[in-house]
Amino acid sequence: MNLFEIPLPALLSQLLLGLVNGAFYAMLSLGLAVIFGLLNVINFAHGAFFMLGAVLAWIGLEYAGLGYWSMLLLAPLVVAGLAVVIEKSMLRWIYKLDHIYGLLLTLGITLVIEGLLRSFYGVSGLPYSTPDVLQGATDFGFMQLPNYRMWVVAASLGTCLATWYVIEKTRLGAYLRAGTENPKVVEAFGVNVPTMVTLTYGFGVALAAFAGVLAAPVMQVSPLMGQNLIIIVFAVVVIGGMGSIKGAILTGLGLGVVEGLTKVFYPEASSTVVFAIMVIVLLLRPAGLFGKEQ
Repeated sequence: MNLFEIPLPALLSQLLLGLVNGAFYAMLSLGLAVIFGLLNVINFAHGAFFMLGAVLAWIGLEYAGLGYWSMLLLAPLVVAGLAVVIEKSMLRWIYKLDHIYGLLLTLGITLVIEGLLRSFYGVSGLPYSTPDVLQGATDFGFMQLPNYRMWVVAASLGTCLATWYVIEKTRLGAYLRAGTENPKVVEAFGVNVPTMVTLTYGFGVALAAFAGVLAAPVMQVSPLMGQNLIIIVFAVVVIGGMGSIKGAILTGLGLGVVEGLTKVFYPEASSTVVFAIMVIVLLLRPAGLFGKEQ
C-alpha cells in the first residue's frame, strides 16, 4: 500500500496503539535486561512472572476484594518474594556456568508455574475490569483512545526512566554494576554482594509482575498469556543489545510503533516484522543496536 493512499487518522491510530504495545515490550525487556546485564542470566521465566502478576491481580480481586491499585503494589512484591526464593535456592548455583544452564532452569520454572495455574484455572481467559477512575476514552479527533491505555504508556515510561536513572546515575547502580564484575572489591567496601544480587533479581522480576498487572484489564488473564509475548520481548532485548538498559527501553517502544505501522502497510507481516528486524540487526551488528562489542 502506498503511503499517500493511507488515511491520516488510520496512520495516527496505529501509531498510538503501537506505542501502547511498545510500552509493554519496554517494561518486560527492561526487566530482562536488568537481570542479564547485572546477573548474566537469561531469565526465560520472565513471561511466567508477567502472567503471575496478572493472575494475582485477578485472584486478589475475586477472593480478597483487593482492587486494582492495591494489587498494582502487592502483586509485584509477592512475585518478587517468590523470585528471591528461586534465586537463593536454585539460580545462585549456576551463575558461573554456561548461559544454557540458566536458560534451561528458568524454562523449567516457567513450565512448573504455568502447569500449576493451568490445573487450577484452565486456559480460558479470565476477565479483569478497568478501574473506575480510568474508564472512558479521550477524543483525539482521529480516534477515541481509552484512558486506561494512556495510563499504561505513562506508567511504563515513568517506571522505565526511573529504573534507568537508578542503575546508570546513582551510587547504588554503580555498586550493582561493579558487584557483577568484581564482587571481591565491592565486598571490601562493606557491601553484601550476594544480597544485592538477590534483590536485583527480585527487582527485575517485579518489573515483569508490574507489567502483568497493567496488562490484566487489556488482555484476557490466562496462564498462557506470557508465552507468545516473551518470545517477542526476547527479540526486543537482542535487537537493543543484551544487558543494555537504554536499548531495552528505546527498542521496546520503537518496535511497538513499527509493529503498529506494519499493520497498516502490510498486515500479514505484523507478527513477524520484529523477528525480521532482529535477523538484520544480528547480521550487521551482532551485539545489538546499543550493546557493547566484546
